[in-house]
Amino acid sequence: MGKILEVNDLVTRFYTFDGIVHALSGVSFHLDEGETLGVVGESGSGKSVTMMSLLHLLPSPPARIESGQALYYGDKDPIDLLKLNKSGISDIRGGKIGFIFQDALSALNPVMTIGRQISETLIEHLGMSTSQAKKRSIQLLDYVGIPEPEQRFANYPHQFSGGMRQRAMIALAIACEPRIIIADEPTTALDVTVQAQIIELVQRLKNEMNMSVIWITHDLGVVAGMADRVLVMYAGSVVETASVEELYYNPSHPYTRKLLGALPRMDEGEQRRLESIEGTPPDLLLEPSHCQFAWRCDYTGDPCMNHIPKVRDISHSQRVACFYDFKENRFQS
Repeated sequence: MGKILEVNDLVTRFYTFDGIVHALSGVSFHLDEGETLGVVGESGSGKSVTMMSLLHLLPSPPARIESGQALYYGDKDPIDLLKLNKSGISDIRGGKIGFIFQDALSALNPVMTIGRQISETLIEHLGMSTSQAKKRSIQLLDYVGIPEPEQRFANYPHQFSGGMRQRAMIALAIACEPRIIIADEPTTALDVTVQAQIIELVQRLKNEMNMSVIWITHDLGVVAGMADRVLVMYAGSVVETASVEELYYNPSHPYTRKLLGALPRMDEGEQRRLESIEGTPPDLLLEPSHCQFAWRCDYTGDPCMNHIPKVRDISHSQRVACFYDFKENRFQS
């Protein structure tokens, strides 16, 4: 299995009246074909900004992609998404990479029927006729589990429940059978039962359509059950990347350890007090000059306060940006 997406040193900033917000500071990761990559971290860590930067979905101004590379390998030759013009990225969005937004009610057009929104995507990217697009849209609505799809085709977003809107959003995202689906916290506003249904639906579609999935979430429990690898982000940087097994059984960044310490576990016999992460995330108006987690970390030393940690390999599939080595219980020289 080869890579389908490779991002190198992505830097995104927001130029505001208050100053320059250093939203992303050199984000690098890759996504393999058929893989589910979980992306976790606190609010403001850069999860959504990273993915929206790739597809040019951030408002400009104030957002500006300063540097980086985002190679999409789904076609014959690799394409750098960051260098595409408006027409080029429009061909990628929806056609090659689908995006499931966090709030379907805001993402869907309130004055267009659900069926028309899906049909327009099919007409634009696949060149279908109006009748072909309608037939395919009804099939897609049925495919994602919306009852009475023929009648629902003519409904507006406000006529759908929260769970049905999210299913319609998924139908729109997979309409052109993209190679990659990016799901930006798609279950946040839904109740627990509907959350489970949406997660199960995305997993089924991934397997049936042979897609790669990037799943952004706060829920480490969801990641454990559906992801192959995990990307941990903090303050606009990737602090750890690992397979699910390595991340949960051998976390190698203090921030990852804190996140897992705040997670209840069913496999522990004794009751354990859940941990909290003291302090607050750093002010991103200040350009990073040291480890961004240093002020909240239990393992802070001189290197942390004076330098930005470089990413180092723990194993063939685990990488961490930290000066402290938990295996040797000492700082790296």
